[in-house]
Amino acid sequence: MTAPSKTQQTTSHILMIRPAQFGFNEETAGNNAFQINDGTLTPAQVRRKAVAEFDHFVQLLRAAGVHVTVVQDTDYPLKTDAVFPNNWVSFHADGTVITYPMYSAVRRLERREEILNNLTQQFQIANRVQLEAHENREKFLEGTGSMILDRPNRIAYACISPRTDEGLLEEFCKLVGFESVVFMAVDGGKPIYHTNVMMALGETFVVICLETIQNQTERDWLLQKFAETQKEVIEISLAQMMAFAGNMLQVKNRNDEPILVMSEQAYKSLNSNQLRLLNRHTNLLYAPLYTIERYGGGSARCMMAEIFLPEKRVG
Repeated sequence: MTAPSKTQQTTSHILMIRPAQFGFNEETAGNNAFQINDGTLTPAQVRRKAVAEFDHFVQLLRAAGVHVTVVQDTDYPLKTDAVFPNNWVSFHADGTVITYPMYSAVRRLERREEILNNLTQQFQIANRVQLEAHENREKFLEGTGSMILDRPNRIAYACISPRTDEGLLEEFCKLVGFESVVFMAVDGGKPIYHTNVMMALGETFVVICLETIQNQTERDWLLQKFAETQKEVIEISLAQMMAFAGNMLQVKNRNDEPILVMSEQAYKSLNSNQLRLLNRHTNLLYAPLYTIERYGGGSARCMMAEIFLPEKRVG
């Protein structure tokens, strides 16, 4: 990949997958502390509520001026987590599309070439990189769940976990010309499964749960990187992280205005000072995603795959 002339941190184009068979995935629950199956809803009720939350979320994004490409998931094969496409694919400004190795065998079914082919009607795809063969070696890197990308500064931040292999991270960084910033983040002594539940990076700020990083050297290194790249640090607590306050994504609308997208649960967990700091940098948008969060263990950021591909000219 070659560096684009002007790399943007945010995009107004988002890919989202409307779920068909959303539900609790036993394969991922072992290392995703955010997933809860309390048995209060039947699988059919969970599916209906998830679809309703998804549709309302898309409506809010579009009303705010964000371009959302919605693809309907297929009923078969069953894909309980298809609503989280950012784990299996990323789209880059030089026309590269990268697909990733997934920890859960069920989740590997989410990689659908027809989705990528359909995007070529609007966007230019110049290069395809497929990393999924690493699944044969039990090595995983789950896209922008595993990595937080600072695109203008060409940095990939990642906390190591069973879903994020350090060697694969280095391979990705070599491929795209990024620097890797690796650290350990834990909750109750266990590695946090995805970096994007404890950290969100905007154009001029970073939201992060620093108390999950117990190694002071790693914490200082991160803070140094944020200072060097002129990101204001907005710290969240462990309780706020568990309310998905780290699972945010900054996008922009058709008027180039920045919008920080999060769930209603995440928004309500923030205190007045945190909200004041965020509002200095960006507009805020939130949606109720309680069912998707509880049973899927992911939130607003996981539901959006950013599209940075060049658009095709019409006419």
